[in-house]
Amino acid sequence: MTTRVPVKRSDGYARSVTASTPAGLDFVLDRNSPVPLYYQLAQQLESAIERGALAPGDLLGNEIDMAARLGLSRPTVRQAMQTLVDKGLLVRRRGIGTQVVHSQVKRPLELSSLYDDLEAAGQSPTTQVLRNELRPASAEVAAALGITEGGDVHRIERLRLTHGQPVAFLCNYVPAGLLELDDAALESTGLYRMLRSAGVTLHSARQSIGARSATAEEAERLGEPEGAALLTMQRTAYDDTGRAIEYGTHIYRASRYAFEFQLLMRA
Repeated sequence: MTTRVPVKRSDGYARSVTASTPAGLDFVLDRNSPVPLYYQLAQQLESAIERGALAPGDLLGNEIDMAARLGLSRPTVRQAMQTLVDKGLLVRRRGIGTQVVHSQVKRPLELSSLYDDLEAAGQSPTTQVLRNELRPASAEVAAALGITEGGDVHRIERLRLTHGQPVAFLCNYVPAGLLELDDAALESTGLYRMLRSAGVTLHSARQSIGARSATAEEAERLGEPEGAALLTMQRTAYDDTGRAIEYGTHIYRASRYAFEFQLLMRA
């Protein structure tokens, strides 16, 4: 695959030159656009990282080589790279070049599962089931699910990963008898997809989002330093009859995950 880079000729017409690029990517940079070339390059590289075309560990080479391949000046390429280094998407390694670190997951605020959102974004989600057991409901869990304290609930703890790197630790509680919850199914798909397959119609949820620092145990589990910023989420989901069918407490790596939502002006 080659990259087509429009180059403006002295007679005012644009022409295209081709240059090989990392991972078979195809960039198109418009020199006639008011958008700076460094920003165009940074945006296209970021898009490639987000959709998985550039995966963690991929090398982009050094700035001199990339500038030559793309027909750009070295300062332009350096500025584009620095933009993504500042965002935590790239890292410069001495003697190696510029390397992809990871992409941040941007999740819309709607009733959907993390697994489905990651899959839709091309993030190749995988799951490690850490705990799957039937246990008595605590007062907090019982209140969230509308059941008797001490009643049986399934407690499920999972680590969700993308491209082999941890993104979130998920702890979910599901009323006993609602559906079969075996480890193999939990590792191959998302909980909400399993609920839908069991005939449960997800209708609405109550959710709160917060932030705090990672404990030593959480940091080790998520591959972050102790005290790193974490996003937290608590959610109770309901079916179309108003019955609570799932209560979850999740933590996410703030360096790799963000909630995204649209705000509308109130009339």
